[in-house]
Amino acid sequence: MVKCLFQPVNIASLVFFRIVFGILGFADVLNICIYYHWTVNAFGPDQFRFRYYGFEWVRPFPEPFMSFFFLTLCGLALLIMLGKWYRISSLLFALGFTYVFLLEKAHYLNHGYLFCWVGFVMAFLPAHRQFSADVLRRPALRSDTIPYWCLFLLQFLMGVVYFYGGIAKLNADWLNATPLKQWLEQKVDVPIIGPLLEWEGVACFMAYGGLLLDLTVVFFLFFHKTRPWAFAGVLFFHFANHLIFNIGIFPFLSVALTALYFPPDFPVRVYKKLKGRLPFLERVNRWWAKHTAAGQLSEVPLWQWGGRWKRVIVPVVMAVVAVHLLIPLRHHLFPGDVAWTEEGHRYSWRMMLRSKQGYGAFIVRDKDTGKEMEEDPLDWLNEDQLRKLYTRPDMILQFAHHLRDVYREKGKRVAVFADIRVRLNFREFSTYIDPEADLAAADWHFFRHSDWILPENK
Repeated sequence: MVKCLFQPVNIASLVFFRIVFGILGFADVLNICIYYHWTVNAFGPDQFRFRYYGFEWVRPFPEPFMSFFFLTLCGLALLIMLGKWYRISSLLFALGFTYVFLLEKAHYLNHGYLFCWVGFVMAFLPAHRQFSADVLRRPALRSDTIPYWCLFLLQFLMGVVYFYGGIAKLNADWLNATPLKQWLEQKVDVPIIGPLLEWEGVACFMAYGGLLLDLTVVFFLFFHKTRPWAFAGVLFFHFANHLIFNIGIFPFLSVALTALYFPPDFPVRVYKKLKGRLPFLERVNRWWAKHTAAGQLSEVPLWQWGGRWKRVIVPVVMAVVAVHLLIPLRHHLFPGDVAWTEEGHRYSWRMMLRSKQGYGAFIVRDKDTGKEMEEDPLDWLNEDQLRKLYTRPDMILQFAHHLRDVYREKGKRVAVFADIRVRLNFREFSTYIDPEADLAAADWHFFRHSDWILPENK
């Protein structure tokens, strides 16, 4: 296994992914900046934010520095695409994107979490050693090969997403296509395919097709004969999801990562097939060869990536593998349905599995006078935060603590209660939080069930 990780392979697919990663990074950051920052002002220094436990210290910059930060992050993404100052650009982008990710828990998306991991992995890969501005500046950097572990890490990250996404779909609601039936009924106005979505068979096809794809696609991608068919299935389902649900860059990121399962020289093969039909590709190739001819190819021999480096690289690769295999299993530490309790839900690739709606009230009781007051979350939250608040117990607790602290600053000792009702996958509403539990005195536990989260009444 270790010897396989250090076998030299063609660098072309890693260069392809570097370019795609830079383009997607630019698009995603620009979208976050335009919508969340400039439109809804979600990162205003005075705005209430749901912070990730352990990262409460992460704060937004004041204006105009926050806007400048987003524009700089867009610039770094373009530098990654071009392979310019790649080492520092990719590391700064990974740090910056993770900083944005940690600013607001209500904005959590699986693709954002995946993008953070991919960003840090890319920062340590030699993706700039071919077809990059760095090679133009210093042709001696040019290399035609990389050790296989560079591709393995990216393949593994995508494989984990698929497989655990499939495991998560093995539940009664998904097998009955319960959430999909309701979602598709709301999408009948989608151009071209809208009328098809009213047919119940489409929901069942998507439910079971998605389940089988997630559970089996990685295995089929490893075999030459089944790989094209598996990739065709990936293309169909990801772009169907994008057309119907408009889920950002995730379909494009997934397709690009899945393409890395093809032989590492697949971009070269595609280029050879297209260069006769697209003459400009041949001109680009001649220009590239002319400007890098002075540099000798660095074939990255095994000894360069072995020896002392092997003692570092192998444990790091194994640690990344172990972390991603274990984190999605942590919900088994908690009783109850994770889709209901949310304990262990994040970072586990439980994607597009359930629909939850909730409503309720927060009651603040003065411990000295016994007087009760109802607080409206809209006085502090925007619509995106409010939509997540009632269905995420950790956010309910954080908002209760916020109310406690607001009254504490006024010199009052208070208890905070939440009378909240939630429904999962369009069933009847159930009481979600113990209305007698003082959330002001409760703490969040990472590995222990919070008993103030009530079970669903089915």
